[in-house]
Amino acid sequence: MKYLIVGLGNIGSEYAETRHNIGFKVLDAFASASNTTFKTDRYGDIAEVRCKGRTFLLLKPSTYMNLSGNAVRYWLQKEKIELSNTLIVVDDLALPLGTLRLRGKGSDGGHNGLKSIDACVGSNNYPRLRCGIGHAFQQGQQVDYVLGEWLPEERETLNAVIEEAVEVVRSFALQGIERTMNQFNKKGVGKAPKTE
Repeated sequence: MKYLIVGLGNIGSEYAETRHNIGFKVLDAFASASNTTFKTDRYGDIAEVRCKGRTFLLLKPSTYMNLSGNAVRYWLQKEKIELSNTLIVVDDLALPLGTLRLRGKGSDGGHNGLKSIDACVGSNNYPRLRCGIGHAFQQGQQVDYVLGEWLPEERETLNAVIEEAVEVVRSFALQGIERTMNQFNKKGVGKAPKTE
């Protein structure tokens, strides 16, 4: 059984520590915990992890966020993976930092990476793990916020979120989406930093 796990983000060192790149962070942690490294391939960096009869194909698209769908479509077709066996790990402004929400399908919620995937695969009927990044910004400052770097006081919660997200990804493939949603959607992770 093969699964495509896609972490959304932007390539380049200037984006590495930004809120928009939490998908990359989760996949990096998953690969590291599995003693696997990424290699550069078509449309992105790829790593393969095998666990209990499952193969996880980890993809960090190199297309930049707004064109993520090109990478997802290519690897789905190349590896002949079902859309239902795909999991997109994505940042979400609507959820506070420390919150993870696994869903089997849904709207793009204004997220350009998900919009691109919807357009390229012709459906929004695929699982996604939404990682809350909060929304502590003034009107008109959304882009600066998502492309801003994590604050020192957010780091502890961020690390706990990444650790938990790795468990969600593993459970998604080993236990299925329903059991994983029941187990992980109910609780917050770490402690959210105080905001003024």
